[in-house]
Amino acid sequence: MTARIAQGVRAVPADHWDACAGTGNPFLRHAFLAALEESGSVGGRSGWQSLPIIVDDDAGIPAAIAPAYAKAHSQGEYVFDHAWADAWQQAGGDYYPKLQIAVPFTPVPGPRLLLRDAAHAPALIAAIEAVVVQSGLSSAHATFLPDAQLPAFEAAGWLMRSGTQFHWANRGYADFDAFLGDLASRKRKAIRKERAAALDGLTVRHLTGREIRAEHWDAFWQFYQDTGSRKWGRPYLTRSFFPMLSDALGDDVLLILAERDGRPIAGALNLIGDDALYGRYWGSVEEVPFLHFELCYYQAIDAAIARGLQRVEAGAQGEHKLARGYVPVTTWSAHYLPDPGFRAAVAEFLTREREAVAHEQEYLGELAPFRRG
Repeated sequence: MTARIAQGVRAVPADHWDACAGTGNPFLRHAFLAALEESGSVGGRSGWQSLPIIVDDDAGIPAAIAPAYAKAHSQGEYVFDHAWADAWQQAGGDYYPKLQIAVPFTPVPGPRLLLRDAAHAPALIAAIEAVVVQSGLSSAHATFLPDAQLPAFEAAGWLMRSGTQFHWANRGYADFDAFLGDLASRKRKAIRKERAAALDGLTVRHLTGREIRAEHWDAFWQFYQDTGSRKWGRPYLTRSFFPMLSDALGDDVLLILAERDGRPIAGALNLIGDDALYGRYWGSVEEVPFLHFELCYYQAIDAAIARGLQRVEAGAQGEHKLARGYVPVTTWSAHYLPDPGFRAAVAEFLTREREAVAHEQEYLGELAPFRRG
C-alpha cells in the first residue's frame, strides 16, 4: 500500500470517496465536502486548506481516506486548543499550521477514518503521523470521533479528549405529545407554554429538496449572517454554499422556516442522515420569545419522529437544551503531538479535564426533565 495527499476533496473521484465514507452521515459525503471547497468556504484565505490523506490498495484505488486540513488557526473546530497553541508558541514553537482531521465548521460526531476496509485503519493513522513529522507540524487532531474508532487511535498512542453535547433520543414516540408524556409534569407544562408563545401569529414550514427555492436561501442567508456576526464575528460559510448544498444533497436538506404574514422571519437548517437529524444553523430577523427553542429543538423533534429517526443532534454545547429533553452525551477527539515534552504536558491536562467532564455529566444527568422511573 502507498499513502498520498490529494489536493482537495474534489481531486478524488466521488465514487471512490463515498465507497470509503458511506452515505449515512451527510457531512462526510463527497458532495458536502466538495461544496465547501467549490463555494470558497474552505481554501483561499479561510485558514482551511483541504489535503485529504489517502491510502491506496494494490490497484491504486483508495482503501482509506482521512478528511484532513492544514489549519492556520483554531477557528471553526469546536474543540478548543487555544491554550495549547499559546503554550507551544511561548516555548518557541510554531503551533500553526497544524493538521485537522475533521469536517469544517461541523461539531457532528462521525468517522474520521473513512475505510473501505477496516483493516487499513492503522496504515491510515500511520500516514497521518508521517505527514505531521515529515512536514514539521506541531500536531494532528481528529475531532468528534465515533466510539467505534476510539480503539484505533488509542492503540496508536494518541491522546484522548472528552467533551459534552446534548442529543435527543427517540424512544419510539408516535408524536410530540408522546415524548412530552415521558417528562415530569412541570417540564411538560413549561414546554407547551414555550411552544404556544413562540408560534403565536407565525406559520412554520418544513422544506426539502426542490421545495427550497432561491428566495428561501436569500432569507436564510440574512438569518445566518445575523447569528454569525454575533457568535464568531463573521460567517464561516459563503453565500454560494447554501444552494450548492441543496443541489448536492437534495431531500436530505431540511430547512425549517417561521413566517409572519407569508414573510420568513427566522429559519433553522438541518441535514438528514440514516438515523439522525442534524441541526446546524439558525437565525432570525425578529426577536420572538422562545422561537429559537421552537425551530431548533421542538420542530427538529417533530421532524425526527415523522421520519422514524433515532436521535436529534442539535450542535455543540448548550446546557439550555437539557430542559427541552436533550440529554448529555460524551464526545471524543484524539490528538497526536510528536514532541515528548509537549505531549506530556497536554496528557496531564487531559487527565484532569476528563475527570471534570465526567463529574459534570453526572450532575447534568440528574437534572434531566424525564419522569423518574
